[in-house]
Amino acid sequence: MRVLVRCCWGPLPVGGCAGRKPTPRWRALAGLSGSSGGEDGRGARVREKPPWRVLFFGTDWFARETLRALHAARENKEEELIENLEVVTVPSPSPKGLPVKQYAIQSQLPVYEWPDVGSGEYDVGVVASFGRLLSEALILKFPYGILNVHPSCLPRWRGPAPIIHTVLHGDTVTGVTIMQIRPKRFDVGPILKQETVPVPPKGTSKELEALLSSLGASMLISVLKNLPESLRNGRQQPTEGVTQAPKISAATSCIKWEEQTSEQIFRLYRAVGNICSDDKDGWIGVQSVMLKKKLTATDFYNGYLHPWYQKNSQAQPSQCTFQTLRLPPKKKQKKKIVAMQ
Repeated sequence: MRVLVRCCWGPLPVGGCAGRKPTPRWRALAGLSGSSGGEDGRGARVREKPPWRVLFFGTDWFARETLRALHAARENKEEELIENLEVVTVPSPSPKGLPVKQYAIQSQLPVYEWPDVGSGEYDVGVVASFGRLLSEALILKFPYGILNVHPSCLPRWRGPAPIIHTVLHGDTVTGVTIMQIRPKRFDVGPILKQETVPVPPKGTSKELEALLSSLGASMLISVLKNLPESLRNGRQQPTEGVTQAPKISAATSCIKWEEQTSEQIFRLYRAVGNICSDDKDGWIGVQSVMLKKKLTATDFYNGYLHPWYQKNSQAQPSQCTFQTLRLPPKKKQKKKIVAMQ
C-alpha cells in the first residue's frame, strides 16, 4: 500500500504490471484498488459516490463564494451531494475574522484555525484562495485528495494573486481552473475542469473577482457531482505558457511616471487601486513616486502629454509617458548701478 500511494503523484501509468489491470491514480489515492484498509487508519471502504464529507480551506471573498455554494449544496437534501462540511481558515488581526470565517460562523459550520485541521474523517478537501502550502501527509488523509478552485487558466498565473496580475498585464481572456493539488509546489496539479471568460474592458480586479468567484463555485459543484470520473479524466498542465502571479507588494503598487505609459498606469489603478488586503498588509492602493523636481499644474500638463504628443502625432495617448519639462535657466539680469551724487 505504501508504494501504491507514493506512486499517485507520478505520471499516469500506461500499462499494467505482471498482467494486472493498471490502477488509475485517483483510485490509488482513494484506496479503491481492492485494499481493505490503510496505514492512516481509514475505514475498510471509501465512498465511490456522493454524498461527500468535505473539509474546506479558504480565507477571502473569492473563497467565501465557493464556501457558500458548498453550504447550499449541503442544505439541498434532495440532491444529496454534501453530507458534512467543515472549514479551515487562517488567523486574522481583525476581531471579526476573515470573510470565510464570518460566513462559517454565521452558517453554524465547524471552523478551525490553521494549522489545526480538525480530526474528522473526510472524503475530499477543497481549497480556494488559502495561501498555505499543504503537506503531502495532509493531502493523503483525503481519499480523493484536495481540489483547488484557481481563478486563472493554468498554467498562466500560478500563485497567490492571479486576478490582480490578469488586470495588471492587460489580459483579454481569463477563466477558472479546478485542479487537484500536489505537495511542495503551488498550482501544478492535473486539471479536472477549466473554463474561459473575456476580461471586462476597463474592469477592476474586484469586479473580475466577483465574476470568477461565481463561475468557480459553479464549476466545483459540477466536478463534485462526478468526482471519481473527473479525477480519472484529469489532464496534466502544459509545460508551455507558465507564468507566476506573486503577491503584490507596496513596491508593485507605485506609479513610476517616467517609466510607465498612461495605459500601464491605468491598468495598475484598476488592478490595485481599490484593493484592501485581508491580512496584516492592510490597504494597498496606488502610490505615487515623486519626481525630483517640484511640478506646478502647468508644468504637469505641458510635460505629460502636450509637447510629446504633438511631436508624435501617430502615437496613441495610451503609449505616452511622462516627460519632465526642463526649462532653460533664466538669465540673470545685471543690476544697473546708478551713480549717486
